[in-house]
Amino acid sequence: MPMRRALAILVIMLLTLPAYAQRMGGKDHRSKDDQSQSAQQKEKKRADEEAYKRAIKSIPDKPPPVDPWKNVR
Repeated sequence: MPMRRALAILVIMLLTLPAYAQRMGGKDHRSKDDQSQSAQQKEKKRADEEAYKRAIKSIPDKPPPVDPWKNVR
């Protein structure tokens, strides 16, 4: 009998664990280190985007396709 009771308690705890974990998540529970790290990540992301835009601008335009029969038509 005590084994069944312990098993029932364990099953109930395991079933309620996902709901408890969802309730704990969110921006309010972050520490100050996480917030400053996210600011650093935002700055790095912005710098990466600027580098990407500069790289795209440095790629030359694609030349038009060559049509050897252009004058024949």
